[in-house]
Amino acid sequence: MRADGPRAALEVVRAGALTTLQDLGRPGYAHLGVPRSGALDTGAYGLANRLLGNPPDASVLETTLDGVGLRALSPVTVAVTGAPCAVRVEGRAAAWGAPVRLRAGAVLEVGRAESGVRSYVAVRGGFAVPPVLGSRSTDLLSGLGPGVPAAGTVLPVGPAGPDPVCGADGLRVPGAPTELVLPLRLGPRADWFGPASIAALWRAEFRVSPASNRIGLRTEAGTRLVRSRGGELPSEGMVLGAVQVPPDGLPVVFLADHPVTGGYPVIGVIPAGPPLDAAAQARPGVPVRFTPCLRARAAAHETLGRASAK
Repeated sequence: MRADGPRAALEVVRAGALTTLQDLGRPGYAHLGVPRSGALDTGAYGLANRLLGNPPDASVLETTLDGVGLRALSPVTVAVTGAPCAVRVEGRAAAWGAPVRLRAGAVLEVGRAESGVRSYVAVRGGFAVPPVLGSRSTDLLSGLGPGVPAAGTVLPVGPAGPDPVCGADGLRVPGAPTELVLPLRLGPRADWFGPASIAALWRAEFRVSPASNRIGLRTEAGTRLVRSRGGELPSEGMVLGAVQVPPDGLPVVFLADHPVTGGYPVIGVIPAGPPLDAAAQARPGVPVRFTPCLRARAAAHETLGRASAK
């Protein structure tokens, strides 16, 4: 397949509900209050780049629920992964989860997510927008990185690398979760909650709240956690997957655009990996359970198993 040239570009013709540019984010600045940001579903993001022979940190588009429309201003090769959706080129069905060649002028339509929340649109060569602090990710909370694309935005495409475009690689691609089972390592403020409240946390079944976004997965409807001590904390830098408990007692899982804490205790941390990828694809209303991190591996397998069985 011919390499795409350095002048390649795509024009946004339909921006969708929320489409942002994302890569692996900008780790290492949490002490300055700068979130990591980056793709929420790292597995789907990585697969999109592997299909096109891109470097593992190439910038892609992350869509939310209703996809995006793009016009190729020059011949390019793209791939769509993440939430399953219809993919069309000039009105004709095209492959999801595989490389798709676009001629100059062709319109790629990435449709509404059939399950899950976020789809990923990669282009061979990656989107060559200017990096900020070493990343091409849009950080919605801090306002760092490229702006949110709108209709008419032209997105430059970088030169293709030496690795070839692949066919569908046959890797297992998990579907959207029907239940989130999130392994939780207690700390650093678990001692703000008594044994009864911790025990209730393991038994409770929460639901994903409609207020969830790239900053955090909010929960609703479960047992409200009760602190054993009052007061507030000075703001602290937090890591991806930290679970903060605000005054309403309903846990919030910090995702890629998370801030520092807002004075509320963090009861534990969910390790990065498949469970957090699944959290990125969980729709409002999906049941959420937390399980001790000693069972992290089993929980990850359980989440993936439930999704794949759907």
